[in-house]
Amino acid sequence: MTETASLNRQIAVVTGASRGIGAAIAHKLASLGAHTILVARDARRLQTVADEITHAGGSAECHPCDLTDPVEIKGLSQQVLRKHQRCEILVNNAGIGWFKGPLQTMPLADWDDIVAINLRAPYLMLRAFAPAMIEARRGHIINISSLAGKNPVPNGAAYAASKWGLNGMMISAAEELRQYQVRVSLVAPGSVRTEFGTGLSSERSALGAIAPEDIADIVALLATQADQSFISEVLVRPTLKK
Repeated sequence: MTETASLNRQIAVVTGASRGIGAAIAHKLASLGAHTILVARDARRLQTVADEITHAGGSAECHPCDLTDPVEIKGLSQQVLRKHQRCEILVNNAGIGWFKGPLQTMPLADWDDIVAINLRAPYLMLRAFAPAMIEARRGHIINISSLAGKNPVPNGAAYAASKWGLNGMMISAAEELRQYQVRVSLVAPGSVRTEFGTGLSSERSALGAIAPEDIADIVALLATQADQSFISEVLVRPTLKK
């Protein structure tokens, strides 16, 4: 990406923005000139990220939201579109995992939570914001998936299933929306140094895990892609294999 690339006050909605990859993405997009809409359940941590962005000279606002609740997501989109009349960028980043044992031992409630956050919420967010993008004939929906959506994950079958599903859903949505000049992309990282899942990713060496900022840089590259093309999928691996 060139240093002159700019998002020119575009409206960028980022889910899971209170920490980790989501916070890094919000910081990066704001540094390129986007007005970032920070979405997560934790209002206090969202405000911390918003304050950091503002102090760095960027622009951000917080929208606490339960992404498992269709009513709250509808309310979120109505607030954003009423205030800003547009949404150029939607980043579906929020995700949860469960890596505690084989599938037959997994509690049903945990299965439901993973599907609700990792698969259903991106559908609900697309459903809420895509119509405005279609009307504007402009928009980019960027989804943070995982290499788990490309490979078997023993003791993480539900997480893998949610990411395989996300990939299939968004690749299909890309074909549906491209006629309206709305682009849909997937970013599928391997192990990232965050608090996600078991937390083990945060303990790996610098070369053995991806930094959240690495994913933020890729999202920025996608968001600033020239209008005549788009990158549909990016696979990201740590330099060192565990």
